[in-house]
Amino acid sequence: MNASVESELPQCFRLRQHFASLAVDNVRQSVDAAIGHSTLTSRLRPGQTVAIAVGSRGIADLPTIVSAVVDFIKRCGGVPVIVPAMGSHGGATAEGQAALLRSLGIEEAAMGCEIRSSLDTIVIGTSTAGLDVHFDKFASQMDHVVVLNRIKPHTRLVGRYESGLAKMLMIGLGKHQGAIVYHQAMADANYCLDAMAAEIVPMIQTAAPISLGLAIIEDAFDQVSHVEAVEPAEFLSAEPRLLAMARERMPRLPFDHVDLLIVDRMGKEISGTGMDTNVVGRKWNDKVAAADEFPKVKQIYVRDLSDKSAGNAAGIGVAEFCHRRLVEKIDYEKTRVNCLTSMHASAGAVPIHFDCDREALVAAMGQVGKRTREQLRWIWIRDTLHLSELVCSEAYWDEVACGEDRNAAALETLGKLEPLTFDNEGNLRSISAFPGA
Repeated sequence: MNASVESELPQCFRLRQHFASLAVDNVRQSVDAAIGHSTLTSRLRPGQTVAIAVGSRGIADLPTIVSAVVDFIKRCGGVPVIVPAMGSHGGATAEGQAALLRSLGIEEAAMGCEIRSSLDTIVIGTSTAGLDVHFDKFASQMDHVVVLNRIKPHTRLVGRYESGLAKMLMIGLGKHQGAIVYHQAMADANYCLDAMAAEIVPMIQTAAPISLGLAIIEDAFDQVSHVEAVEPAEFLSAEPRLLAMARERMPRLPFDHVDLLIVDRMGKEISGTGMDTNVVGRKWNDKVAAADEFPKVKQIYVRDLSDKSAGNAAGIGVAEFCHRRLVEKIDYEKTRVNCLTSMHASAGAVPIHFDCDREALVAAMGQVGKRTREQLRWIWIRDTLHLSELVCSEAYWDEVACGEDRNAAALETLGKLEPLTFDNEGNLRSISAFPGA
């Protein structure tokens, strides 16, 4: 790439968003206090078994949270066992799901209890719409089941119940078969998760030993900011309130209109679609924001796939461009299973990919119909969970000075306008190395 072409790329500056930090003081103590105030302590008898349902999401401090639950149960005389609750993730295999837990730091030696991974289910009943209600066979045989999940807006679902306890109970503990049933049903726009949950969650709670939900909410800095024990009878009534809290605390991009969003990494521990569509503005359509949806991002370039995603690149189809190294990390079977099970086949479509960042950026520059580098509206982020510090192109400089931000976070420029720099292979240097860090 010659120097004249490279000089046409916009200059950039580092930007800080001043989100409110709402982290709890001590995660383990917060978990202990939450469970301690629940009725589980009065119902759990010495020697009784407790299945702890743990999903594949990258919840902040997940090993600490899970080990705190394990230790609490042991102190009460119970026998804890961890079970994966993740539908079709991990390639929809028992070993794949156990491996996913290990990648998140959930291992038997560290947790101090057995991990039992199986995709075997029992059918506990049939809904009025004719749906077989699947439930983890092993968990059904335990004395108690504790469901643990982060509450947050889902990447495709909209309603009172999105990503939370109800979804974990139905789809996570429904295993691969349950995930297929519910996602196929939700392909009918008139039969959403809200409608199913109202009937099926009580069915599961009647037939299976569901004893507690542990809801986790994170702040804009990917920190645990709220831990709440939810009694089984309150799953459906509590979750909408918790979802509203999670939505208020999640991070956002600072601007409504973006020509190119550069994303350092995507992954299943970051979001179900690798990149949170609530952040990139593509919840309804992989390639364009709805009329009333913000931000409106014209193009997305993804540079890498996280190691914890274990090759699952579900969501890569949301991007227009990606780096070849990401493509080389894709486990196509895991990605295929996840995308087909979730009825989102387009999420697995591999976009145009490049051997280096410089080639990708030059290509993207020519796709938006703007003639000068000063007009190009680019934002560069680490991932959709970490948005407190990012890099913006010069087109935003005056907007920051005028305070034209959308998400109510105060904005602060760090450093001055600088050219993007590349290594000898044409790849961007680390975002943390950009001036102003």
